[in-house]
Amino acid sequence: MTNKKEVVEMGWNLDNSYSTLPKIFFSKININKVKSPKLIIFNNPLAKYLGLNSDSLKSYDGVSILAGNKTIKEGAFIAQAYAGHQFGHFTMLGDGRALLIGEQITPLGERYDIQLKGSGRTPYSRGGDGRAALGPMLREYIISEAMYGLGIPTTRSLAIVKTGESVIRETRKEGAILTRIASSHIRFGTFQYASRFGSTKQLKELADYSLKRHFPNIKDDENKYINFLNEVIKFHANLVSKWQTVGFIHGVMNTDNMTISGETIDYGPCAFMDNYNPNTVFSSIDTYGRYAFKNQPIMAQWNLCRFAETLLPLLHENEKDAIEIAQDAISNFNNLYYLNWLSKMRSKLGIFKEEAQDKTIIEDLLSMMEKYNEDYTNTFIALTFNKNNGKGMFSSTEFYNWYKVWQERLKRQSQSNKLVHQLMKESNPAVIPRNHRVEEAIEAANRGNFDIMRKLLDAISRPYEHSEYQEKYSNPPKPSNCPYRTFCGT
Repeated sequence: MTNKKEVVEMGWNLDNSYSTLPKIFFSKININKVKSPKLIIFNNPLAKYLGLNSDSLKSYDGVSILAGNKTIKEGAFIAQAYAGHQFGHFTMLGDGRALLIGEQITPLGERYDIQLKGSGRTPYSRGGDGRAALGPMLREYIISEAMYGLGIPTTRSLAIVKTGESVIRETRKEGAILTRIASSHIRFGTFQYASRFGSTKQLKELADYSLKRHFPNIKDDENKYINFLNEVIKFHANLVSKWQTVGFIHGVMNTDNMTISGETIDYGPCAFMDNYNPNTVFSSIDTYGRYAFKNQPIMAQWNLCRFAETLLPLLHENEKDAIEIAQDAISNFNNLYYLNWLSKMRSKLGIFKEEAQDKTIIEDLLSMMEKYNEDYTNTFIALTFNKNNGKGMFSSTEFYNWYKVWQERLKRQSQSNKLVHQLMKESNPAVIPRNHRVEEAIEAANRGNFDIMRKLLDAISRPYEHSEYQEKYSNPPKPSNCPYRTFCGT
């Protein structure tokens, strides 16, 4: 266990408010030490923001904490209980391979969970070993930091430590632990767990805690639980609209992978779409396309319905009235999502204000992109910088006619061409974490070469910079007969 001097030197300023909840929501964890921990990547800017001392955390004692080999006296060291619908089927779950060190209070007074992912068995492991392989942890680090750079609400990654031990999946793999940062790990599934296995009193305590932590502006409202539901709906209408506008596919939008804070969480079989196709599925386990790109808004609403069901006892004492309140709230999701998505898509085309024709302009472009198998990200970059390569869609009469309509639309607004161009630059990333680039970085790291990953992280950390350095990362992969697939790696 760290002493007081070490805690101060490392910058730990921990609180454990989640531990004040009823005991059914978590289990105290005895640490599962690993053989020979080695720090392989560390997020210095994030550490500074959190108020942590990078140099101290890179020391032997600091790495021991990040590896789960050493505790902090002020820490919580708990695993959280939750349930969830996985591909439509309800399951009892929980932190089966993660523990919460505690909640770091930053110099700005903000609160963030510090969680170790891959730290070993817990009461919720369900027969698993509680460990994680290096590859999936590298993927989560890369994608979560890319999402942060894109301005999309997300958990973040502070560090990865190799454990010096192997994990057995389909083959023997190198083990690793990821330090994940989140505004909280309270999931839709946490409420499903409370609703199914707890009392109404315990459900209310969880809701009140969540309101105090994430929505303090409404915690004293007369209709605070209704407002709570409405706020969570708004958060996810915004979140999923952002996913859609950058071509991100989560892969496992189960209710346990949706947070009330509206942050993207659990980067398992996720990826970014290259060629635009609404039916794109990356996850190897999503056989029927439940979480295909086009279905993400639909599944977000479905998940919100499951969350709303848990709140029924708090919405109204009469169940019929409570159901009506929940249905009215959920019915707003589609419109909220659509307005968010439409606004963001306008910006990608340099359109500042709304006109009725905008929907058609956007949908016609997407239709052409799908027909001609155009790259999603690079198409918008080509439009931003007026780079017509004269191939595919850009050589078609359809595009010529569409381009003419789009330019006429831009002329009807008062903003200058310079402002239009600036808006498009700010709305269209020059680079995304291309699947083949991510795989390249992971494969090199598995061989002990982390330079490729560091260079990739540098390129994707400022996606709207549009630098020459980023150009080589914008190239799509070479054509392949095999569709790209990702795996959870659990």
